[in-house]
Amino acid sequence: MIALIASLLFSSACILSPVDPDPVRTGQAVNVIEWEPSNVTRGQNPDNREALYKQGVSFDEFLATAELRKERWHRNYKNSDVDDDLLVRALAVKGSWRLLAVAVDSCSDSVSTIPYLARLVSEVNGLEMRIIDSTVGRQIMMDHLTGDGREATPTVVLLNDAYEEVGCFVERPVLLREWISENRTGLNDGEYLKQKFAWYDEDAGRHTVEAIVTMMENAADGKTGC
Repeated sequence: MIALIASLLFSSACILSPVDPDPVRTGQAVNVIEWEPSNVTRGQNPDNREALYKQGVSFDEFLATAELRKERWHRNYKNSDVDDDLLVRALAVKGSWRLLAVAVDSCSDSVSTIPYLARLVSEVNGLEMRIIDSTVGRQIMMDHLTGDGREATPTVVLLNDAYEEVGCFVERPVLLREWISENRTGLNDGEYLKQKFAWYDEDAGRHTVEAIVTMMENAADGKTGC
């Protein structure tokens, strides 16, 4: 039980490295259980977004295998709802779009964003999503580092109908990144995680979904990029 609590706490930033998926200031290594899609083909070009997408699993399949933060994964999806204005905007975007998400069940940011994107996908016929783990999706994370130079989950890329990457969402919404920049240094790890979850719970996926919808609108207008 102590080890589980520690892994949940220390995975709060969802920083990924070969040794420790979320190193903390103490330098203590944390073991995080990762799943892998059963149809992963080793040796494929990691830059081939179509191949990576086809290796992914649906959100339902991912949810069925989630062990860490399991209750929060299920709760967030069950309670998720796309705001009417965002749904209208998403439904107005023409074409077919795919979200390729790199996510792990232990990550506090993944569990606070991916379920809401799954709800958006369930409401929009022209949008699909597949999820790959941080091993399979390593190159995607390397291609889209955080502002302070980290690989992180979730990293979500938007693909058009030709599997070309036209946008990305990295780790967390902009407003939360700003809050963290202003407040993180004054909080210990436990209090930081508590307040970050409080922000996510109050937001209920609004800013995550809005970022994706805006990305779709921009891509449909020919404005691509992260």
